[in-house]
Order: sequence, then structure tokens, then C-alpha cells
Amino acid sequence: MTIFIYDHTFEGLLTCLFDAYFRKTFPDLLLTEGEPLPLFYDEAIAITTDEEKAGRVWRGLQKKISVSALGSLTWCWLSELPEVDILLFRYMRKAIDAPRSIEMNFADPDILELSKIWKKVDWERLRLLQFVRFQKAADGTFFAAVEPQFNALPLAIDHFKDRFADQRWLIYDVKRQYGYYYNLKTVEEVTFEDPHQAHLVSGMLNESLMDNDEKLFQQLWKAYFKSICIKERMNPRKHRQDMPVRYWKYLTEKQ
Repeated sequence: MTIFIYDHTFEGLLTCLFDAYFRKTFPDLLLTEGEPLPLFYDEAIAITTDEEKAGRVWRGLQKKISVSALGSLTWCWLSELPEVDILLFRYMRKAIDAPRSIEMNFADPDILELSKIWKKVDWERLRLLQFVRFQKAADGTFFAAVEPQFNALPLAIDHFKDRFADQRWLIYDVKRQYGYYYNLKTVEEVTFEDPHQAHLVSGMLNESLMDNDEKLFQQLWKAYFKSICIKERMNPRKHRQDMPVRYWKYLTEKQ
């Protein structure tokens, strides 16, 4: 068994592919730096991420598969699922070696599995568009906390930039402890030195940080949500399908 050890970045994965062709040695397993090695293996090779090598691999893939297929590779990477890296590695190797595009060959188990992962990530992106709830802070910034199953927040940011172009906002991923801040001109990725502040943990601003009218707006929204509910037609199972329970923690109407 041959093992490649890398830094678990997408650029690192592309570098692994470059080095595999250069060495004419292809890994059976990809591990992150610091992960324990299996009990039995033949060789463990440390791969150093190189942007130039990664760029050459990416440009090579551009000649082999479509733009949408390239995009699906990065979406699958954001799934953060176990062993998605080795799946992507095998897919990219097949794409490079094949005489024609492989992206529609769903008889291949790797291609089929990655198509399923892409759908899951895209569904999570759509859920973010539906279930983000902003709270207005005292300084006028709109704050929202999310905790998506997959790392889909980067895929949803363009929507919020277009939809709320006239407002300053911050969307923060509580699970991964990073977010995006829009300052009316550009969107910047942000992290916090102290990610354990109450609102970054609970996702809810306390009243001392809220805009004066925010509490009123939240009450109005809850009242509206309650008023449109027809008790005689309540269907909890359907409700959980349309609005999964894991999102309720950060929904104003569910507090």
C-alpha cells in the first residue's frame, strides 16, 4: 500500500496528482498531516503543496472536462466527507487518462458517487438561501449564524451579495468558525480571535447588541408565522421535511 500525506487542501490534492504522475506512483490512500498511519503499508510519501504544480493540473483538467464538471469537483470537496479526496483523485486521474470526457459515464462508480455528493452539497446551498435569518445589530450590521452540514456557505455568498447589496451584513458559520462580511462594496472572509463570544456560539444577539427595533421585528415575525399556521392542517412530519430540525436553532420563528 502506498500512502500520500498532504495538508488536506484542494491545492494540496492537485499537487498530489502532479507528483503521482511525476513519480509514476499512485497512492492507495490519502492521509492528512498528523493522521496515524495504518499498521501495514509499503511506502508513505509526504507531499508539499505547490501552487504552480496545482495550477498545471487544473489547466490540464480544463482541457479534458467541461466548466460545470470542474465546478462540481470543488463543490464535492466542500462536502468534507471522509475519503472524498481519494474519490476526487481517482476521478481526476481517469479524466486525464481518458481519450474523451468521462463526466457523463455514470456506469463508473466514482463518477456516480461524486454526482450524488454534488447534489447533497447543492441541496445544502439551497437550504442556506431559505433558512438564513438576519438580526440587526446596534451598529446597523445584519448578523446571521448558520451551521450547515456541508461547507456550503461560500457557494451561497453571491446570492446574499446581490440580494442585500444595500446593507452591511455578516454571515457566520458556527461549526467551522469563519464567516463572510459585506461592507457595501466587497465581501471578505473573516474569523475572530475569540470565537467563543455568546452570539458566535448561540447564533443569537443579546439585547445589548441589538438594534432598538430588532426585538419588535422578531416579535412581529413570530406573530406572522403563528397567524398563517392552520392548526387543523398541521403535519409535523411534512414540516420537518420542508424545514429540517437541524436548522431550527437559528430560526427566529422557532425560538
